[in-house]
Amino acid sequence: MPAMSSVSPTASFASVAQARALHWAPAGSPVLDLPALQIPPGVSWVGGGEGRGKSSLLRCLAGDLRLPASHLQIGSAVLATAPAAYRAQLFWMDPRTTAHDPVPGAEFLARTATRYPGWNAALLADLSETLDLAPHLHKPLYMLSTGSKRKVWLAAALASGAALTLLDEPFAALDKRSIRCVLDLLREAASHPQRAWVVADYEAPAGVPLAQHIDLGD
Repeated sequence: MPAMSSVSPTASFASVAQARALHWAPAGSPVLDLPALQIPPGVSWVGGGEGRGKSSLLRCLAGDLRLPASHLQIGSAVLATAPAAYRAQLFWMDPRTTAHDPVPGAEFLARTATRYPGWNAALLADLSETLDLAPHLHKPLYMLSTGSKRKVWLAAALASGAALTLLDEPFAALDKRSIRCVLDLLREAASHPQRAWVVADYEAPAGVPLAQHIDLGD
């Protein structure tokens, strides 16, 4: 059956990003069907059952999964005509990637910082302590546990200052203290007037006021 999708904003807003014609049907089986999507400031939750396209939607918004008829825009930057300007305003890291495995965590974070003018070094320092990353950042990423590697991605995402930050199952493999830390920061993010976070997960982030719910169906 085609994916049943709905978008429920909680208030009127000026969008941070927008997308049109997000239609994807690999092997003829529809996964995504979103004719239009506006992403407001604050935190949006992408919910849905297994295989309903939550990660695929984030990959589309990141430009990793290219759909020929789609239109993606952050501010005035359109992915099709200004890909560098589009990606400069976006943070996305596939939590399953092994592309950076040979790189020490500290070097990965230093490289990432150079890509984002709004990088928050003070926040990164706080996150390194709260997420218990400091003792591990000298190690190549392949030596880290799944949870520790995900913490590196999250620290980079939260410190990036990007206009649009995409988080795929951000609480998976995290300890309770780290989950509380991420939830606290998302609660703060919920009231940001100019930046947007899109969280894809089976359940809404607990206690986080949502700007929008994007329901991809069960």
